[in-house]
This record gives sequence, C-alpha cells and structure tokens, in this order.
Amino acid sequence: MFFVRLITLFLLFSTHLYTGQIHASQAQGGQIREYWVSAEQVVWDYAPGGTNLIVPTNGLGPWGETHAYNKYRYFAYTDGSYSTKVEQPEWMGILGPQLIGEVGDTLKVHFKNMADRPLSMHPHGMRYDEDNDGADLRGAGGIVLPGKSYTYTWRLDEKAGPGPADPSSIVWVYHSHVKAVEEVYAGLIGTIVVTSKGMAKSPQDPSPKDVDKSFTTMFMVFDEEDGEEAGLMHAMNGYIFGHLKGLEANEGEKIRWHLVGMGSEVDLHTAHWHGETVLNGGRRTDVINLMPSTMTSVTMEADNPGTWLYHCHVSDHITAGMITRWQIHPLNQAESD
Repeated sequence: MFFVRLITLFLLFSTHLYTGQIHASQAQGGQIREYWVSAEQVVWDYAPGGTNLIVPTNGLGPWGETHAYNKYRYFAYTDGSYSTKVEQPEWMGILGPQLIGEVGDTLKVHFKNMADRPLSMHPHGMRYDEDNDGADLRGAGGIVLPGKSYTYTWRLDEKAGPGPADPSSIVWVYHSHVKAVEEVYAGLIGTIVVTSKGMAKSPQDPSPKDVDKSFTTMFMVFDEEDGEEAGLMHAMNGYIFGHLKGLEANEGEKIRWHLVGMGSEVDLHTAHWHGETVLNGGRRTDVINLMPSTMTSVTMEADNPGTWLYHCHVSDHITAGMITRWQIHPLNQAESD
C-alpha cells in the first residue's frame, strides 16, 4: 500500500511540474509558489490579418496603417532551464503570465532578462524589501542586465489580499520599472491575483473556490508613435477592433472579471458588458470606471446565453477600436461539448 501511494504521489508531482504554472512547497503560514519568467523581444500585431472584426466595412481607419510593432513581453517557463514555455489562454493577449497565490503565500519569481536592455519586475500590492522592489534603479532587483537573472521574493500578506468589501480574489499588476513608462507601453506588464485566506481551491490550486472561471482585461492606449493618432492603439489586452478572443463562458458559471487600467491622461476607461451585469463591492452595475494604474475585480453570474459586445464606453475609444465580443454558451450546448 505504501508503495502504491508513493507511485501515485510521484505521478501527481510529475504532472504538476510538467504544467509549470505553479510550483508550490509548504512554508510556515502558506505555500512558496515558484515561477520562471523571462522578458523577450517580439513583434506584436494589434489586428492580425488587418481586419475590423466588429464592423468589417469600416476597416481599421488610421490605426490600420501599421498595426504590427516591435515590442517586449513577459513569458512563463516550466522550470529554470527556460526551454519550455507555459501556454497562456488566448484571451490574455499581450499580458505577461498571471501569478496567483493565497493570502499567506510567498511568490518566488525567477526572472531572466532575455532581451536587449536592462529590465525588471516591480509588483503592486505585495510585501517586499528594497532588494525586491524591482524599481527606483536600486536594490539587487532594481536593474537586471541583458542575459542576467534575479529571483524576486514577494509576500502575500493580509494587505495584499482582498479587503472587507472585495470579492474572494483581487488583481494587482507587475511591470518593468527601469524606464517604467517606455517599458509598459512596450508590453512589459502582467498581473497578480491574490485569493482570500481559506478560499483557495486547494494547496496546489490557489484560485478561488467560489468562482468557476476568471478573466483579466487591461484597457490601455499604447503610444507607438509619440502621440500620432495612427500610433495610438486603443487596445484591450493588446488587441483592437474585435481581435481579443477567447472570452467564453458557459451558462450558469460564476465569473470573476479582473479589470486593469493603465496609461496616461487619455486612459479614462469605462469597461462595459452587453448582456450581463456585475457586482462591484455589493453594487450592481454593467460599467466599471478605470483610470491609469487602477485595478478592480468584480463578479458575474453568466445566465444570459449569447454573443455580446464588451468594450470601453468612452466614445472616442469605441471609434478607435477598444471593443470586442464575448460569449456565453447555452447550458445544453455546454453539456454536449
């Protein structure tokens, strides 16, 4: 019996390592969760194929003159060999890997700079010391040179977790902070989700047990051409005019939406869902206000099957393509699938 249990544990552990999404070990007060994250140079296309998927006859307007740019991104790997990337859901778009833990946990983020410039990782909301701030051009993790690595240690204490009026999980951002403005516009940004103590599904899975599915969307006008209109890409997770895909749920599911606003004074956003409403701190609404560097987490009951628009409701931003569609599959269809 002992031998069977040992083999079972080995298989479970091997499978967990293969997924590479969270490597957890027990620590006093919580888990130590390890991530291997890189920064790399990429070409990013805001509208693959050059089409307007919302109103095709309108085209992309001035934002179609150039819609692919040289950028940087964070990627997750399965382990310290940095040989196998962790696949992300389609809806995450340009966002870096989502780091997740429960209050009481510690995140160990092994960052490798595989790009051509000094970079870092700076988290919002976490508890850390000066070496692990990843900012201000100081401390051991303030500047990571090309080809070099640094392991950041961030604690998820009570102040990093949901407050009294928050749902069971909330979202924070992390981003490079050597030249912060340039690097966020370049694409070096991701999110951290913190679950309330006792609300994690399991020690291996710190996502909240009271929701079925979570989505994260970042609203930001990427400035690609020093303020020129054609280079102001009004994007949701790095996509314009309907190219953000994969936002799909099944009828009856409870969804946690994590919303992020970034950018400058033009980035006054109003995230709006067609077909459903959400609860925001006990208040019922279908529009959430976002300003630069704000993060909000809301909860939705997916009970209205259909294909619906999801967009920023600022008029200029709709025109410029900050819009996509999302879908709730009918229960009978979900069961047949």
